[in-house]
Amino acid sequence: MSAREIQDQKAIARKMFQQAAHADADVLAGPLRGAAICSARSRRDCAPESTADGFREAADTSLLPVIRVDGANLMRVLRQLEVIAKRQAPRIAFKAKGSILFLNLADILAVQAEGNYVSLQHGPNPYLVHESLSSIAEKLKPYGFIRIHRSVVVNISAVEEIQPLPTGEYRLRVKDGKEYLVTRTYKHNLRDLAQLWVGSERFCG
Repeated sequence: MSAREIQDQKAIARKMFQQAAHADADVLAGPLRGAAICSARSRRDCAPESTADGFREAADTSLLPVIRVDGANLMRVLRQLEVIAKRQAPRIAFKAKGSILFLNLADILAVQAEGNYVSLQHGPNPYLVHESLSSIAEKLKPYGFIRIHRSVVVNISAVEEIQPLPTGEYRLRVKDGKEYLVTRTYKHNLRDLAQLWVGSERFCG
């Protein structure tokens, strides 16, 4: 199961939760101020209405009962999906020394071009694969890898720090302490490093 499929399943679970909430919201509340009743979904229908004599007071929606949604099942499904995600993390397969090896993509910090090969930076033991950097960069893009240099692709989850340089370029450091240069051609890709940028100092690329 790919990372995208797992995210799709999480989205389905969240949608099921929302549908359950809407279904519960259709249950009518108890009597409010006499015979007036109002469903949670149609609270807007209970807004004050204008009449010839002025305004008619709407039902007090604060007296509506608290809607109880079974969130326990949803949480259980999400936890199961997280377990599946860890157990079936995306992997890359490649041939090396007559065998086919498998690596978790999360363990690959960067990919560097080396002639007609690319070097998969995997801890102290990089692996050489006969493939172009452009080709592997396109394959890894859906899994959170960005190109920062004509000869370097990095795993955004492995990036720990970026530092602007006077030249308009950036210096990027990954988990193992290794640093890479981000050229101006690719610096716009740094926006993908985080889902949320906060504070006054942010990357403008």
